[in-house]
Amino acid sequence: MHRIFAALPVPEEVSSRLIPLRADLHGARWRRPDQFHITLQFYGAVALDVAEEIANALERIEATGFELSLEGVGWFGRKEPHSVYARIADTAALTNLAERCRKIAAQVGVKLDAKPFKPHITLAYCKDTPLADVMAWSEDFQVLRSAPFHVDAFNLYESFTAVGRPSRYQTQASYPLK
Repeated sequence: MHRIFAALPVPEEVSSRLIPLRADLHGARWRRPDQFHITLQFYGAVALDVAEEIANALERIEATGFELSLEGVGWFGRKEPHSVYARIADTAALTNLAERCRKIAAQVGVKLDAKPFKPHITLAYCKDTPLADVMAWSEDFQVLRSAPFHVDAFNLYESFTAVGRPSRYQTQASYPLK
C-alpha cells in the first residue's frame, strides 16, 4: 500500500519565515522545513495500481499558476490539540485546484472523509499538549503574514512512516501549472 497525497511545495523563503514559530510547546514534534507542504488532497493508503491511476489523472489537470500568502496560525483538535499550523489565505484558484484533486478520488473509487478543505502548512504534531499552551502559542503568532508567493506546480507525495520517527514525505511526481 502507498500513502499518497497531492500538495503544493512550500518555497524556501516561506519555510524560513516559519522556523521562528518553533516555540517551547510541550509535546510538539516540529516538522523539518523540507517536509512543509500545503495539502490539496490526502488519498490515504492505496494499492499501486490506484496510485498510478491517481498520478495519471493529476497529470491531466490543467490550471494556471497563482499567488498565495500566509495568514496567521491555528491548530487542529479543538479541545485536544493534535497539530499546529500556519494558515494559508484561501483563494479561488487554490480551492479550485484542491477540488479537482478531490474529484479524482471519486473517479478512481477512493473514499474520502468529509472534512472541508482548510489550506495550511502543518508545523508540528502534538501529543498531550495542553490546550492553554496551544492557545497562547496561537495568540503569540497570530500576526504571521507573508508577501504573496507564486505557485507554479503541485506534487504527488508519498508518506513513509517508521516507528518512533516522524513521517517523511517524498515527491513521486510534479505537475506544472501553466
